Amino acid sequence: MYEELFNTAQTDLEAFERLQKIIEVLRAPGGCPWDRAQTHESLTRGMVEEAYEVVQAIENHDRDNLIEELGDVLLQVVMHAQIAAESGNFGIRDICNREADKMISRHPHVFGPKLENSKDSAGLSVDNVLDLWENIKEVEKSETSTTASMQKIPRHLPALLRSEKVQKKAARVGFDWPDVGGAFQKMDEESAELKEAYEQGDQAHIKEELGDLLFAITNISRFLGIDPEDALNATSNKFIQRFAYVESSAKVLGRRLEDMTLSEMDTLWEEAKTKL
Repeated sequence: MYEELFNTAQTDLEAFERLQKIIEVLRAPGGCPWDRAQTHESLTRGMVEEAYEVVQAIENHDRDNLIEELGDVLLQVVMHAQIAAESGNFGIRDICNREADKMISRHPHVFGPKLENSKDSAGLSVDNVLDLWENIKEVEKSETSTTASMQKIPRHLPALLRSEKVQKKAARVGFDWPDVGGAFQKMDEESAELKEAYEQGDQAHIKEELGDLLFAITNISRFLGIDPEDALNATSNKFIQRFAYVESSAKVLGRRLEDMTLSEMDTLWEEAKTKL
């Protein structure tokens, strides 16, 4: 009945249409109960998880896994398009055309007749292009203020990434430290205020001051040109590696971590630091 869907496509267009048809069949009467039950809302968590799995595949330099995970993200897009098409709302053509139009409008240095093949176009730097992108984006979205643009930053972004984007918006209009020195000073102030809040025992105040400290640290990372998400993930990975050394070393000694003192585990931890 669906014999043609089992055939590997030979062109990009055929491959995309094959995936579209499969999703259409799954969503149709007699298809898969799970797929038929999905909505835009029910798929939101999956979209987030799949995006992170793509990032992990990239970091692992795993080509086959990257193909698979990009496919899972594409599946999410096609599924959303199919759900919308069933209600006559929009379809995959609308999504592709909207994105194509946006790419053209935000790249006047490439598609605009005034800069095409000109010295101005050739001389643009990455920073220049990013500034141009942001300016065009603000006009397109009718953002009347910097605050409005901050409020449109998705709340579901990782907190460190969201705070960095907020800070960059403020910096674009000059609300920023002149150099990293001011950011370091702010971090010290927030650290002292967090300690004071802890000593007072006010949990709500502690939470507020902890957030202020994290925000200040993110500001430092922005000045230093370091992605705070990457930095924290690298430290988490380092911790796991060193903890694995502690756990395996304890096993060699015939000990369980639960039965060791903190001092004994610290000794193994210091050994791990010299090796990892």
